[in-house]
Amino acid sequence: MIVDGALYRQGQRLEVDCEISDFDTLRSHATEAGDFVWVGLYKPTEDELAEVAKSFGLHHLAVEDAVQAHQRPKLERYDDNLFLVLKTLWYVDEQDAVETGEISMFLGQDFVVTVRHGQGSQLQTARSFLESRESVLTHGPSAVVYAVCDTVVDGYVAVVDELQVDVDEVEESVFSPARTNDSIRIYTLKREIAEVRRAVMPLREPMRRFAEGRVGGVEKEAAPFFRDVYDHLNQAADVVETLDSLLSTAFDAHLARISVQQNDDMRKISAGIGLVATPTLIAGVYGMNFDHMPELGWLLGYPFAVLLMVLSSTALWVVFKKSGWL
Repeated sequence: MIVDGALYRQGQRLEVDCEISDFDTLRSHATEAGDFVWVGLYKPTEDELAEVAKSFGLHHLAVEDAVQAHQRPKLERYDDNLFLVLKTLWYVDEQDAVETGEISMFLGQDFVVTVRHGQGSQLQTARSFLESRESVLTHGPSAVVYAVCDTVVDGYVAVVDELQVDVDEVEESVFSPARTNDSIRIYTLKREIAEVRRAVMPLREPMRRFAEGRVGGVEKEAAPFFRDVYDHLNQAADVVETLDSLLSTAFDAHLARISVQQNDDMRKISAGIGLVATPTLIAGVYGMNFDHMPELGWLLGYPFAVLLMVLSSTALWVVFKKSGWL
């Protein structure tokens, strides 16, 4: 579906008397230097994107990637056009889940086409930001690339902040006095961090090239803006690596703690068995019903046997308590 389409001149949006889907007419009004068209699509069908590709001369391989929407973040050149793929992220706190979307961008001299997939890939904020910043929008399609990348990377930072809160909770739970079962949550968080890494890490190289002004078709004057995005992206990447390492350490600590708890449980069980086994042994000896046992005819035999049981159990209890088994 076509979300929006507009013509921009000297940093301002111009109203064009045509349907939003009339791409040829819209583009034909870009007659002055610096004019460009920005068309935004959301989950377009193959036929809809084919119509856009025909109007803007998009390469069919890039169009196929944009329709499938299962691409790795990348920057590619097709003839005179650039094709940029970004992964979008948003966090569902109730499920400790990171959801992903995708944005494909086609960049030409006088046009930008954005193709979005996923609920967390809203670009209305980026468009509103640019339309309110005339000085930025005068950079043309390069400004759109910057605004979209900045919006996406800000989403990464927000997701990483949420993950950091959850990792802190796991660490606190693992090292708390209470007995907890954190292995499932640790695995879930490691899986979600892996999802974040798949979005963040491959994007570092394209952002570095933008920041260094080494991408043809993107103005070198826009490099300082991309350096800011690149810095935020690196910060997110560093935190992701740290969180993954912390979770691995927490998991090892969790397993070690389970082992210690099991050993402690076995000591307590062994001590309990010892406390029961000694009286049982004494009772077993006196319950064998042999005729020639000195204690059988003794008037104090029964109290003596009970006293012996109590004294032996008390002695074992004192020994186990001092050794920390109880």
